[in-house]
Amino acid sequence: MAAHAAPAPQQPRALMGVGAPLLAAHTLVRPPAVARAVARRIDRLARRAHAFHRFAHHPLCDRYASELISLGRRTRVCRGCTLLLLGSVCGVGVASVLQPSLAVCAACLLAAALPMLVSLRWPRRLRSAAAKLGTRALPAAALGACLGAAASAGLVALLRLVAAAALLVGVAVIAYRRRGPDRGACAHCEERTQATPCSGFREIVRAERAFQRRAGQLLRAQGPG
Repeated sequence: MAAHAAPAPQQPRALMGVGAPLLAAHTLVRPPAVARAVARRIDRLARRAHAFHRFAHHPLCDRYASELISLGRRTRVCRGCTLLLLGSVCGVGVASVLQPSLAVCAACLLAAALPMLVSLRWPRRLRSAAAKLGTRALPAAALGACLGAAASAGLVALLRLVAAAALLVGVAVIAYRRRGPDRGACAHCEERTQATPCSGFREIVRAERAFQRRAGQLLRAQGPG
């Protein structure tokens, strides 16, 4: 017996007759445009709402306290990034005052880079706040000292050191990307199965909800564009 062909699917009534052009016109209707002044105000509100954790780079709970530095009552910044910045500035300043030889700076850089690479490979072994000084501040200070010493040693030495520093930083970035963020504290946290936001993101969620309410008020006050 020959197989029966499957019946053609019936078109919805809205797509038959005059309903099709009406539906097509409805799908092409654009939402009302937001006034430029309102859009700028919403952008400012968004930046202000999340300014307290913009440079935290970690959850804001006690389990990540060693990864964060508190500034005031609410604001937190990443401890590792802050130490990298401070270390590099201090290294350049020390090199400009003491003027060490380029060989000494390079040796210090190689020695200081070892704990940083170890921390990228085994993050839990060097996770404390004190360990961040050896894994972030010291390598950055040594690198800053090398750049400061090479700047006064001539263009060729500076280019060679910049190439070596770029290679070292590239290796560190690749190692970090392969490892990914350390979420070991989250893996064993009892809050991970809760229906409500955990303590590490509770303030962020609260700030986002407040921003959404205020942005909605501004859009409703603008009226149809």
